Amino acid sequence: MTTTVLVAGATGDLGGRIVGSLLDHDTRVRVLTRPGSSSATEQYGGTDRVEVVTAAYTDHAALVAALTDVEVVVSAVSGTRSVIVDAQTALLAAAVEAGVPRFIPSDYSADYRSITPGTNRNFELRREFAATLDAAPIRATSVLNGAFADMLTGQAPMILFDRRRVLFWSSADQVLDFTTKDDVARVTAAAALDPNAPRVVEVAGDQVTARSVADTMSRLTGMPFRLQWAGTATTLSGMAKVGRRLSKDPDEPFPAWQGMQYFVSMFSGEAELHHVDNDRYGPHTWTTVEDVLAAHVAA
Repeated sequence: MTTTVLVAGATGDLGGRIVGSLLDHDTRVRVLTRPGSSSATEQYGGTDRVEVVTAAYTDHAALVAALTDVEVVVSAVSGTRSVIVDAQTALLAAAVEAGVPRFIPSDYSADYRSITPGTNRNFELRREFAATLDAAPIRATSVLNGAFADMLTGQAPMILFDRRRVLFWSSADQVLDFTTKDDVARVTAAAALDPNAPRVVEVAGDQVTARSVADTMSRLTGMPFRLQWAGTATTLSGMAKVGRRLSKDPDEPFPAWQGMQYFVSMFSGEAELHHVDNDRYGPHTWTTVEDVLAAHVAA
């Protein structure tokens, strides 16, 4: 039977990829959009098996109506407290009232469950919402995938391409989990259609170290990329705290200091994935860090 999936955050980068992956299966997708926004209609209007539904997160009745006859909610929203906690809590309450059996929250990250309090704002918001989700009468599944591998060529300044350096904190041999957004979207769609999906699905398109990344870049470019120690994870955490205090916009989703906090979580080992199950949804050729870097070098 055709499964109806509601996707929140479907006009975002990852959300759009998730919708595309869902449509590779026998599904009907409802895309949730806020009143007054035309983005979803522009992106999905006329797309076969996609219905755009409108509801404000503050309008409980409208959310319940949008969720009627939905089998699973997939959230791909992005933001800070007003989104990750407040909007998702409203969406969850409506899903429970509408009788939706399953809910996939907007996690798509490294393992936020064991990080030290105060070291990663975005992870702590996810952990806070996870507690609310676990208390609700609905079956939940989180997808944890490490960092997005796509970010290594831009947003995550670990590789200094011009200077031929690879930065690391504390240890160059700390295992780092990376998965591309397309692979995350594929797994999320599979989990959404899996009624027996566990509470957490862990995947990693690749597991590397700063040392192996330097070796990869040297091989791809034919020029030596050297490791550069940038301090300890503890030092970086302190720098992030200073950056947060000096930030002019505390609600910016991904300021530079939040990027520092992400590296703190990864290089400290606290956010490392320990139960990766890449074969849960069958054999698949994962896009590796080397694949991502090779495409960047070729371009």
